[in-house]
Amino acid sequence: MATAGCAVDPPDAGAAAPAWHSLGADQALQALAAGAHGLDSRQARERLARHGPNRLAPARRRGPVLRLLRQFHNILLYIMVAAAAITAVLGHGVDTAVLLGAVVVNALIGFVQEGKAESAMDAIRSLLAPRAVVRRDGQRREIEAAQLVPGDIVFLASGDRVPADLRLLEARELRVDESALTGESVPAEKDTAAAAPDAPLAERFGMAYSGTLVVSGTARGVVVATGAATELGHINRMVGAVASLATPLMRQMARFGQLLAGAILLLAAGTWLLGTAALGHPPAEMFMMVVALAASAIPEGLPAVMTITLALGVQRMARRKAIVRRLPAVEALGSVSVICTDKTGTLTRNEMTVQRLVCGGHVVDVGGIGYAPVGNLSRDGRHVDASANPALAMAVRTGLLCNDATLHEAEGIWRVDGDPTEGALLVLARKAGLAGESGAAGWPRLDAIPFESEHRLMATWHRDPAGAPWILVKGAPERVIDLCATEWRAHGELPVDVDWWRRMATDTAAQGLRVLALACKPAAPAGARLGWDDVRSGYVMLGLVGIIDPPREEAAQAVRECHRAGIRVKMITGDHAETAKAIGAQLGLGLGKPAVTGSEIALMDDAALRRIAWDIDVFARASPEHKLRLVQALQARGAVVAMTGDGVNDAPALKRADVGVAMGLKGTEAAKEAADIVLADDNFATLATAVREGRGVYDNIRKFILFMLPTNGGEALVVVSAILFGLTLPLTPAQVLWINMVTSSTLGLALAFEPAEPGLMARPPRPPSERLLSGFFVWRVLFVSVLMMAATLGLFLLELHRGTPLDTARTIAVNAVVAAEMLYLLNSRSILAPAFSPGAGRGNPMVWLTIAACVALQLAFTYLPLLQRVFASTALDLQQWARVLAAGLLVFALAELEKWAIRARRSRAAMAPAQG
Repeated sequence: MATAGCAVDPPDAGAAAPAWHSLGADQALQALAAGAHGLDSRQARERLARHGPNRLAPARRRGPVLRLLRQFHNILLYIMVAAAAITAVLGHGVDTAVLLGAVVVNALIGFVQEGKAESAMDAIRSLLAPRAVVRRDGQRREIEAAQLVPGDIVFLASGDRVPADLRLLEARELRVDESALTGESVPAEKDTAAAAPDAPLAERFGMAYSGTLVVSGTARGVVVATGAATELGHINRMVGAVASLATPLMRQMARFGQLLAGAILLLAAGTWLLGTAALGHPPAEMFMMVVALAASAIPEGLPAVMTITLALGVQRMARRKAIVRRLPAVEALGSVSVICTDKTGTLTRNEMTVQRLVCGGHVVDVGGIGYAPVGNLSRDGRHVDASANPALAMAVRTGLLCNDATLHEAEGIWRVDGDPTEGALLVLARKAGLAGESGAAGWPRLDAIPFESEHRLMATWHRDPAGAPWILVKGAPERVIDLCATEWRAHGELPVDVDWWRRMATDTAAQGLRVLALACKPAAPAGARLGWDDVRSGYVMLGLVGIIDPPREEAAQAVRECHRAGIRVKMITGDHAETAKAIGAQLGLGLGKPAVTGSEIALMDDAALRRIAWDIDVFARASPEHKLRLVQALQARGAVVAMTGDGVNDAPALKRADVGVAMGLKGTEAAKEAADIVLADDNFATLATAVREGRGVYDNIRKFILFMLPTNGGEALVVVSAILFGLTLPLTPAQVLWINMVTSSTLGLALAFEPAEPGLMARPPRPPSERLLSGFFVWRVLFVSVLMMAATLGLFLLELHRGTPLDTARTIAVNAVVAAEMLYLLNSRSILAPAFSPGAGRGNPMVWLTIAACVALQLAFTYLPLLQRVFASTALDLQQWARVLAAGLLVFALAELEKWAIRARRSRAAMAPAQG
């Protein structure tokens, strides 16, 4: 059976494909046994049969039935099914239906959310070009891209998607957008030169890779890899091989559910054996008591409250422009201890900006960022008037005229059509006072030589308002400086100081700026058209411009906020090391440390990479493998990692990370499908805000557990105490179910709406190994459980001693439990802060709504004849209600006293080292 693609016709099955980017064009053709005129039909058929079609093999998928059944393999759902079985035994059909419905809803949520890898690989496959223009049988024809084979000659034009990996044979003004593979912020300028064998993908200028987009120019290349053997196929295999990790909360809940289920079963079995064997109770009677015990202990509301809490987090994040695709990621984001972020568009504005202009022997600083033409030119802090400086004015005008981009404003937003670097020169002209069309007025363009990678410059021919001819040049500094004989200084033209200009170009580049040189010649072309012979010498050096994609102002603040929260931020980009280091320094990343490149990462073993990944904050020229290895290395150090990305090359790392975050504006579909969260505004500050929301979600889940377990525990202790001491059961199984239904469906839900507490981002991230039931939590659960048991059982026994009928005493006990839970809800709004601290009554109206609903339900339970018949309840008088309220207030007061004691102890412990 044919494979899904191959890189070459190897001499034997074990031969490795050569590094095509390091071979010359003729060498590549020879290695492929191909000619410059392409293959004939017979050769193409043979190679297609041997190598398979040029497509990515679809992933193996589980069928929908198996995927659905797997969703029920969850300990919490087992507990809910057990609760449903108990209610069915008791004949409570409505309760059984509600519990089973909750089981089905939770399973369906998981079913819909599964399939991350499959969706991501579908998105990668969609990048493949459907058609290709090739030379077959000596003729140029269009075929399906799936029919391409190694050795085919392919033609590319502007707007084409590259159909396979190509070694370029010819390239004319070819620029290819490879950002999806490399992370580069500007299109790559292509040529036919061979690259070094160890050159990173972003510097293989003689190659065009499958799935990338031709921005401009034309080319001819030979197919060297198809299908799974392409760079795109390599990433596709990586995505399929990467295993997704469960979120920290899901891992904790799995352990918690197992422990809780085991504890409930042991308690129920032990109680039944004790009651029948030791105390002599009839087995049938003990069975009903054990049913009541199990019903009181099972947290039926936990999965539902978790889902609602996470869903509310999704809504809050969506309002902040963070779109959550997978529900558990809401809380996982709050657990993050390391954020690995892309640079372009996430930390930066993705708007190239001129920041430095070397002209007339001076360095001019350019204010403002982005495409909005707001800012001025200054030198040593003093404003510079371009109109009073001929050299500066001519340099700026050259950048404006030797330019094919356009700058326009719509609804207050400035945009550039064309090359973003050229757009930055247009913005510079407006800042210098050469506004738009007026700057070009009187300087009509007569001819132009577009940018070509071979010559690394662009030239235009103009006539000035006086009718004099000018040839203007813009390009790479080393190329333009060599064309110049003189330079323009404030006091006239002087012989060009080549060494000085080269030093200034090097100094500008060392600051992470992309450098362009500007020059002019007051002359006309030798012929009727502008040709390369006119651009060989005799120019006047005007200046150098330093351009950068500046950091977002809010990103710097967000990085500082993350650092305060104990979250490490690491920048991983495909850009140049100097550029990455310069941007990192402006954001407070990697200060005093080097930037590590992908080629250096490739030489490290896993142990060395774990050390470097933790210590270094800026990584440049990173490939998909490097990003994936960095995420794995950080996870091996115990970090919970969030990874941001926008390209196909980011998909493996996004999938592997604990939380994958894709960019919504410029992100590829492959990145979005592999991610858990999509940022609608591509802004790192939005991610920092989402982390805060995630921490708030986890806090609310912990608060609910601290509310739920003591209330369930108190009910269970009431039943256990009655069995142990041979007392009349204070709560019947039906009454226990009523309490659970009332408190789970009303009171517990209120905690899902709690706003984030102050100081949330001043805490360090919680360790991934932290248990939900810490020693403090166990103490709190036991303390409050005993309080509720003592208050309920004590009041029940007091009522029996006063001669109160059994049904009325049980009604008082039920209301005492619910009153204690209503007041304990106020305790639970904060784990340690006082219940009535400033602002405690505000921020969550659901607390008071649920308490009001609970009061109404208890009044119905107590006075409604229908419910009196079902639950054997009776009406109460005011004195009895007063005793119920007193029992609840006792629990509330002692719970607040416990919180005060813990706060005082921690305050003393914090002060002790300072005093010492």
